[in-house]
Amino acid sequence: MGAVKSKRVPRAVREQQMLDAAVLTFARRGYRAASMDEIAEVAGVSKPLVYLYLNSKEDLFSAVIRRESAALVAALTAAVEPGAAADRQLWSGLKGFFSHTAEHPDGWAVLHQQARTHGEPFAREVAAMRAEIVEFVTDLIGAAAKEAGCAGELAEREVAGVAHALIGAAESLAEWANARTDEGASGEWEHPSAKDTAATMMNFAWAGLARLMGGARWTPGGLVDRVGPPGAVG
Repeated sequence: MGAVKSKRVPRAVREQQMLDAAVLTFARRGYRAASMDEIAEVAGVSKPLVYLYLNSKEDLFSAVIRRESAALVAALTAAVEPGAAADRQLWSGLKGFFSHTAEHPDGWAVLHQQARTHGEPFAREVAAMRAEIVEFVTDLIGAAAKEAGCAGELAEREVAGVAHALIGAAESLAEWANARTDEGASGEWEHPSAKDTAATMMNFAWAGLARLMGGARWTPGGLVDRVGPPGAVG
């Protein structure tokens, strides 16, 4: 019998293998220390093939950032429960965010640690992803504020700022959750679950958001509560 020809791997599949290898290598080595030789070896292909498909180390890193950004945004938006109460929507979205960052720690390390520290065009790619997430959360909080009967000025002036603050806190908490270790009953070191991390975020954020949407305002003289219309959150 003649030799059996191996099936040719489709280009799209091969590219994903290269990107998977690049995520792993960039996350563990860092952008500057990562080599195309190592990425090719991890992917199980030749270095010339990596260059043929993805042109250069810079282009490869940009492709990694775009893929991991799109996956994170998709996970967040898909997790939100449409039509649910505002706190349930935020809770489900946070669980989706923390689940994804926990399940893809190398991808999150590339986005949160590597891409931001190596200048353009990488930082711009991450900024675009972050802007998309902030816009999504801004719309979510804005809708909740309107449902609570908040004044128009809240939606116009404060909701975007609150969304930025919330996303910044969630990013920091995701890094903490992926790095932190707590000794479990088994004696092994365990990361907090995505559900526990989301609960931490909700405990930090939602009580304040609920008061804010009910008209409460902090001043140097103390917290001032507004007597809101029926249905306002107080």
